[in-house]
Amino acid sequence: QVQLVESGGGLVQPGGSLRLSCAASGRTFSSYAMGWFRQAPGKEREFVAAVSYGGSIKYYAESVKGRFTISRDKSKNTVYLQMNSLKPEDTAVYYCAADLTPDNLRVGRSAYWGQGTQVTVSS
Repeated sequence: QVQLVESGGGLVQPGGSLRLSCAASGRTFSSYAMGWFRQAPGKEREFVAAVSYGGSIKYYAESVKGRFTISRDKSKNTVYLQMNSLKPEDTAVYYCAADLTPDNLRVGRSAYWGQGTQVTVSS
């Protein structure tokens, strides 16, 4: 089992930045690819970003490329999502996820999910 706990969400103005964190516990963190998804009101959950267990492979949704950066710190069992130049359409609940490969995450498959953290982009 892998337990995932997100933090760092909140209210931010358009153009602002936030950094989400996801602390993992349970099975060996470094064995899993990690990722972020989001779900806006009335919409399906969508893939945002993923990073391989070694950190060398990263995938991003087209809508966040150039604005969001995913990273992981093995010493802290934590994965981050740095979000810059935020837009109102980035408003959603953001979920941390873990699976064996980043390719699984990119197509929406995940073995483990966090509870989510709310991000609201509004003036």
